Amino acid sequence: MMYLEHFGLQQAPFRITPHTEFFFAGANRGATLEALIYAITNDEGIVKVSGEVGSGKTMLCRMLLEKLPENVETVYLANPMLSRDEILYAIAAELRLDLPAGQGQLLLRALQDRLLEVYAAGRQIVVLIDEAHAMPPDALEEIRLLSNLESSRHKLLQIVLFGQPELDQRLHESAMRQLNDRITHSFSLEPLHRRDVAAYLMFRLRAAGYRGPDLFSRRAVKLISRSSEGLTRRINILADKALLAAFAAGRHEVDARQVRAAIRDAQFQPIAGRGFGPWVWPAAAAVAMLGVATIAYLAGSHSAGSGAQPQLASQPPAALGTVTAAPAAPPVETTATKPAAPVAPPTPPTPPTPPTPATPATPAAAAVAPQSPAATAVVARTPGLAQRLAASEEWLRRTPDSHYFIQLLMTDAGSQREVDDFIARNSTLLDPRLVRVYRSRLAGRERLGVIYGDYSSREEANAALATLGEISPASRPYVRQVSRLRVGGPAAVPAPATEGNKNHALVPKS
Repeated sequence: MMYLEHFGLQQAPFRITPHTEFFFAGANRGATLEALIYAITNDEGIVKVSGEVGSGKTMLCRMLLEKLPENVETVYLANPMLSRDEILYAIAAELRLDLPAGQGQLLLRALQDRLLEVYAAGRQIVVLIDEAHAMPPDALEEIRLLSNLESSRHKLLQIVLFGQPELDQRLHESAMRQLNDRITHSFSLEPLHRRDVAAYLMFRLRAAGYRGPDLFSRRAVKLISRSSEGLTRRINILADKALLAAFAAGRHEVDARQVRAAIRDAQFQPIAGRGFGPWVWPAAAAVAMLGVATIAYLAGSHSAGSGAQPQLASQPPAALGTVTAAPAAPPVETTATKPAAPVAPPTPPTPPTPPTPATPATPAAAAVAPQSPAATAVVARTPGLAQRLAASEEWLRRTPDSHYFIQLLMTDAGSQREVDDFIARNSTLLDPRLVRVYRSRLAGRERLGVIYGDYSSREEANAALATLGEISPASRPYVRQVSRLRVGGPAAVPAPATEGNKNHALVPKS
């Protein structure tokens, strides 16, 4: 990222993907995390966490995965659209249990027997369900039934629902009252107040290596607070754009002018149902009209004076896996999610364009760099689906159960084109040698999974996950253990013969 050296930063401070080293414990976030850990480890049943889009739910979930005690096993369900049976099969697969063919009570009984074994071994199971507001009614009813699984004294399964405010509305419907009555703790991630926004900005800057005085003026913080409505994702987007504008102008402080340019470029819409309260930016109409022109003009003015040529490209972020044609000037990565149609500013005199100086490559810059002919040739030689399936089976045969990988995608087996497109679309972000594809069966349906990497510890896998970001809108990467790819069954792919490994079959879950 071009402005890092300018501001004395070691890494990008305002990435929108959840990196746990940037977890902000203020504004009750830290207290909520501690309360979640307490509720899970003390058999408190179903817990609910709700918050607006971009309020920090995914970051909180990632922190929870890292901070839970070793005796707590986690099952993370990123797809809220699973049917009742698919939820049971998904949980069973994570517990390395091959459920028998059947429905309803037969599946629940088999799952309960397995949970009793886990409980007898002194371990706990917690199921984390993301985007729970989008779950079908019958799936929510299955969650209620799962909460009934218990020993004589303890719950066998802890459940945490993460969702948008729509989840609260659904749970208050009369048809959901039985599930709602079983929720023992409800947490709400509220937007940050203005005083918290200033502390949040400085915390992120310090975590990224900044050691100077406040970068954002009081007026800049006020504008960011109002336009973002206190949502951390929006704060990150605006702060990143404002830093870029300040860098383009050759400034070492972010003031109201740079923030206004960032607001115009971001084009945020007011959150529905929040009216025109103190969070709403009153110049919303101007936002849609002016677009990215001011930042582009600032960048052009700075390049005329300094010889550098920063340019704000209105394109989807690299984290979404979009590959664009090479522009006339090197693009600067932005965190904008809604590119605007630029409005041409007054054209300043154009001096002769000096050669663009070489800049050190950073992970963020590499993510958006256009492919060279050599890189294109490498992509063209990437293995096909059949080759990846065979290579993945061989990898699983020789990889210990204790290793970890990153789950990137899960889809129906008939969607081979989707898998091919996903891999091709992210070829600049992923090392093709570490991308693997496997087949699985869930609730009688054939599935294809895309996974990445091979890591000897969860910490190493989490560090790698932090560099990937949100690869595509439909993909929510998360860390899993290799042992989770093996469950009992006839087509066995044994684990390597190391002490402590169990030989399970390759029938992975979704």
